[in-house]
Amino acid sequence: MTMTPMNQRNQRMAQRLIKQLQRRNMEAFYCATAEEAVKKVSDLIADGSSVTWGGSMTIRDMGIPQALRNRGTLTVLDRDLAVDRDEAVRIYEQAFMADVYLSSANAISEDGVIVNIDGNGNRVAAITWGPKKVIFIIGMNKVAQNVEAALMRARSTAAPINAARFDIKTPCQVDGVCHNCNSPESICNHIHFLRNSPRGRHTVVLVGEEQGY
Repeated sequence: MTMTPMNQRNQRMAQRLIKQLQRRNMEAFYCATAEEAVKKVSDLIADGSSVTWGGSMTIRDMGIPQALRNRGTLTVLDRDLAVDRDEAVRIYEQAFMADVYLSSANAISEDGVIVNIDGNGNRVAAITWGPKKVIFIIGMNKVAQNVEAALMRARSTAAPINAARFDIKTPCQVDGVCHNCNSPESICNHIHFLRNSPRGRHTVVLVGEEQGY
C-alpha cells in the first residue's frame, strides 16, 4: 500500500488516539484498510459467540455481516434478514443478551470520547449495557478535534445524511442543516457520550479509510 500524505496523517493520528482510548480503559487497534479491519473484527470474536450490530452503514458497506456468517461458527443475529417486523423486534431484544455487539460511531474526539445519536435508542442502549463485549468500527473521517466538535459532526453531518437515507420528514432532510428540531420523526432523540469503558467491555477498531457518515 502506497503511503500517501493522508495515509500518513491517519496512521499518526490513530496511534495517538489509541493511547487516549487505552487511557479510557478501551482496547484499540488501527487498520489501514477496510479489508484489514474486517479480519481484525472477526479475529476479536471467539468461535461459538452470538453477535449482532446496530444500524450501521459502515458495518454493512465493509461486508462484516457476510464475513461473520461465512465463518459458520457464530450465531449471527441480523435483523436485516428478519421475515417480518415481529422477528426484527425479537432480534432487537436478543441484542442485549449477545456476546458481542458491533457498532460504528457518529464521531470520536481526538481524546477518545465516542459520540452517537439515536432515534429509537436501541443502539446506544446496547452500547451502554447488556452485551458482554462491544466493538466499534470507526473510520478516521469521523475524528473531530474535541467533544463539542464531535457532537456537532454527529448532528450536522451524520444526522442529515441518515435522515435522507431513511427518507424521514425532518427539517434537516430538507436543507441538510441541523435545526435542533423536535420533529416526531427526529433521529436525534438520544445523545450518547462514551467517556470510559466500565469493565473494559469496549474495543475500538480504527479504519484508515473513509467509512460511513
